[in-house]
Amino acid sequence: MWFQGIRMDTIRADTAVPSTMGPWIQAIVRALDDQGVDGKALALRAGIRSRVLHNPEERAPQPAVTRLWTLAVEATGNPSFGLLVPRFVSPVTFHALGYAILASPDFKAVFQRWIRFQRLISDAMDQRLERRGERYRMVIERHASMGPPHEAIDAFTATGVRTLRGLSGTARVNPTVLYLRRPEPRPSDLFYRIFRCPIHFDAPRDIVEYARNDVEAPLPHANAELAKQSDAIVADYLARTGRDGTLADLVHALLVEHLPDGGPSEAAIARRLSMSSRNLQLQLAQGGTSYKDLLNRARQNLARKYLREGKYSIKEVAFLLGFSDAATFTRAFRRWTGESPGRFAKNQNGS
Repeated sequence: MWFQGIRMDTIRADTAVPSTMGPWIQAIVRALDDQGVDGKALALRAGIRSRVLHNPEERAPQPAVTRLWTLAVEATGNPSFGLLVPRFVSPVTFHALGYAILASPDFKAVFQRWIRFQRLISDAMDQRLERRGERYRMVIERHASMGPPHEAIDAFTATGVRTLRGLSGTARVNPTVLYLRRPEPRPSDLFYRIFRCPIHFDAPRDIVEYARNDVEAPLPHANAELAKQSDAIVADYLARTGRDGTLADLVHALLVEHLPDGGPSEAAIARRLSMSSRNLQLQLAQGGTSYKDLLNRARQNLARKYLREGKYSIKEVAFLLGFSDAATFTRAFRRWTGESPGRFAKNQNGS
């Protein structure tokens, strides 16, 4: 096998080697225990450190996780073992991302969150969402050198289907078609029982398709505020662990969260991210932006949103955006748009 010869105990999760989050590995271990196999012993044999099995903040290098999947199939004698793992997955498995997903307005937002925060779960693969006529397709791309094995893709796609059914409150939400790169296992009946759709094995890529109506239908438990706060927590975690490729998004989210408190200073943002102010400035500059640019962008976007909604007075909007008074906000809004907040609100409301 390709991973033979790698000393698992020398690979750290904070290196460039792709890794997988601890709670996902813990779900694999529990699924093994349920099958009468000592999951912890098998994980240790695969090269996963004991602390990964107990601390949700820990991660394991992808070569060790791939080894665990291989040993799991061998120990259970079940080529469809990956499909057993979702039963042991809950919202807390995915850190605050689980709560952001539960609070999403529709499946499209769920998919977009999976894509944005994929590195939380594993940085050994990427995803993208494509619209094809009356269908949406989630495309999973495994990294060529250390991408996850077939069993991991089985577990991940089955977890996604299970999650969407739970969010919609009906078991009738099914993919329209599923494409898997893996060979068809024998037997394969469990795949058809779980996905309830046509399945194409030995496909060029791993793809799950859903009907547009299902993807865009509103979900009953949407909560924009909870979703926003949970997004910020996940982005904070990714930045602290060096797995966030969009520091600007994180800073923007933190600004939006704290604007009603006057808005955090650049130094406060840096402390929140366990960075020096200078380092924060340099990293934002490398991304073509700055704290001041992001603060202005956050204020502009929210100002337009609040004024369109018409729920707040000019004075209240100024407070929500962290301005000292309405006059200062009005001057800033004129710079951004060329008109006063009052005129903008009247134009939006057709008055």
